[in-house]
Amino acid sequence: MLLSQIIAISLFLLIGIAIWWWLFPKKNKPTLAAFPAAWRAILSEKVAFYDQLQRTEKARFEASVMQFLDSVRITGVGTEVNDTDRLLVAASAVIPLFGFPGWYYNKLNEVILYAKSFNQDYNTDQGEERNILGLVGGSGMTGTMILSKPSLYQGFLQRHSSHNVGIHEFVHLLDRADGATDGVPEALLQQPFLIPWMKLMHQEIKAIQEGSSEINPYGSTNEAEFLSVVSEYFFQQPDLLEKRHPELFALLEKVYKQDL
Repeated sequence: MLLSQIIAISLFLLIGIAIWWWLFPKKNKPTLAAFPAAWRAILSEKVAFYDQLQRTEKARFEASVMQFLDSVRITGVGTEVNDTDRLLVAASAVIPLFGFPGWYYNKLNEVILYAKSFNQDYNTDQGEERNILGLVGGSGMTGTMILSKPSLYQGFLQRHSSHNVGIHEFVHLLDRADGATDGVPEALLQQPFLIPWMKLMHQEIKAIQEGSSEINPYGSTNEAEFLSVVSEYFFQQPDLLEKRHPELFALLEKVYKQDL
């Protein structure tokens, strides 16, 4: 066997191990309680994605929400955390993975809700550029996500907006599952579609930079932000995305294995 083939096989195995560690459930999970009727009402009112599902799929969504809440702490900073807060965080996590039953965010330990937007120093009241709405923890914050609570709510209240900070940040986690936050979700996308995705991604980023696309300009920051921005668009306004960007919509259906 050629050295290049050995290296390729080794890389494939490493990526597979990384995906398993990031996304698959741990063993011996505790038995989950029945889904409370009050929670079902909150999801129906607040989460359009859930409300449009068939009954059996709603039950699967609920089970995934319960599993998430059983595995991840949700903590408030400068704000109390209630059931609606928890359910909106969980829904943000479940939506991008709904096409992959049994997959979870094993390396995420805590989601912190801030009362306001914040800056790079995690400060909400002092310092400059307090305009961050969400952040996946890096060095020193591994296993942690921070979300602005008002922005989390806004993403679900504005059903005709293409923005949803919760979905945005959880897509970053999925992007990172193959070991690189690079806008190429190898953990989700089958091999034959990787090159078409990369080609289309760079075409769309160029269009945004040239002002010939209505996609959020933040999506042209880099490839990772492009994936998260267009994923928000895909889940929030699928019909509009399909109309304006049919090729992009079709590839995102393959990424997420969801027919919206």
